[in-house]
Amino acid sequence: MEIAEAKKNLQHNGFLDISVDPSLDLFEAIENLKKKKNAIVLAHYYQEPDIQDIADYIGDSLGLSQQAAKTDADMIVFAGVHFMAETAKILSPQKKVLLPDLKAGCSLADSAPPELFKKFRDRYPDHIVISYINCSAGIKALSDIICTSSNAEKIIESVPHNQPIIFAPDRNLGAYLIKKTGRDMVLWNGACMVHEIFSLEKITKLKIRHPKAKVIAHPECEPAVLAIADYIGSTTGLLKFSQKDDAQEYIVVTETGILHQMQKENPGKTFIPAPPNNACACNDCPHMKLNTLEKLYLCMEYEQPEITMEESLRIAAKKPIERMLQISAQAGL
Repeated sequence: MEIAEAKKNLQHNGFLDISVDPSLDLFEAIENLKKKKNAIVLAHYYQEPDIQDIADYIGDSLGLSQQAAKTDADMIVFAGVHFMAETAKILSPQKKVLLPDLKAGCSLADSAPPELFKKFRDRYPDHIVISYINCSAGIKALSDIICTSSNAEKIIESVPHNQPIIFAPDRNLGAYLIKKTGRDMVLWNGACMVHEIFSLEKITKLKIRHPKAKVIAHPECEPAVLAIADYIGSTTGLLKFSQKDDAQEYIVVTETGILHQMQKENPGKTFIPAPPNNACACNDCPHMKLNTLEKLYLCMEYEQPEITMEESLRIAAKKPIERMLQISAQAGL
């Protein structure tokens, strides 16, 4: 009865609202379900530590897309946000793709409604569209090439210099890429709520308190924050920098989920989360943190919520993603 009611309310709740036996070892139960259902758990770096620890692969958007494209699992369980699970379904239509909570959305993806973006794109008929992967399938279908923060420079450099570009949906990443590449791109006015609210004043005060700490930041942050960073890179780039660099302290200006991997890889180093411009001490993505170990177990057990989409939309959205994967492979990324 409980499962029938939970399925009936799935669209409203976003997840299967079923009580889980508190004595159940969720780690063991999830591992058993992986074997039983030939399932793989893909998790973004911004997920809670328990989910990262149970995942078969942890990565940023580029790495997760590559894993989704090449896995031979029958079921992909995506511990991330909606556009990421959508991307997995676009690349692997024959596989069942599950998302623990359908309401795990993305403020950046929401900032670019496809119907409005199409009107914007139509104003620049001679431009090609490069879209950041943090967007809906509808925006991907209106794009020529997709990029991630890991490969955006290589993607832009692959386009002839005389070809004008629209970059969407993140204006901060777009502005950073204009400075890096020297390309004069038209930017859609979107942003990520997590990376937009970092406080320059509070980070500056942290730098005074920790004079030997290096500031490492994601390029979705605002230009004033990026201007004081010692290193700017994708989530994976920040992790790799912290492993190779010889500093012992870092002020990390991105979502706090990445600190779990940084501390695991660098047990002797100190990682300080950069504070946002509110009363909080650190900056979590409320969408990413909707996923929990309990929801992950339930979605695997009952195979809901499942990601589905119209085949015509999937085919249109797949072309620019395949172009990205092709350019990334050629660039050795």
